[in-house]
Amino acid sequence: MFAVVRSLFWLTVAYMVIKPGVDFPDAAELQHFARTTGGQVVAQQLDAVQCDTLQCMGGKVVVAQALRSAAPQPSPVVATVLAPRAPGKIAPVPHQRPAAL
Repeated sequence: MFAVVRSLFWLTVAYMVIKPGVDFPDAAELQHFARTTGGQVVAQQLDAVQCDTLQCMGGKVVVAQALRSAAPQPSPVVATVLAPRAPGKIAPVPHQRPAAL
């Protein structure tokens, strides 16, 4: 009986969160917002740190450079899979596994 009540509770919560007619925000927009907001928070915390050693200063420089770097590029495998194909070409099919000896 407890399992039924627990399932009913979680299904109700899921329905309230994902109810019909809800428009979800764009994932790329959310990613950009999260990256910029997170970068600002880290930069503020980084500025608050008072360094007196060379190692600490070097760490601050590395983190600051990482914050300024561009968004990560997709790996070549992902770029190949996502690349548009010509209309006549079909997707490659993996080879079958070799028979056991």
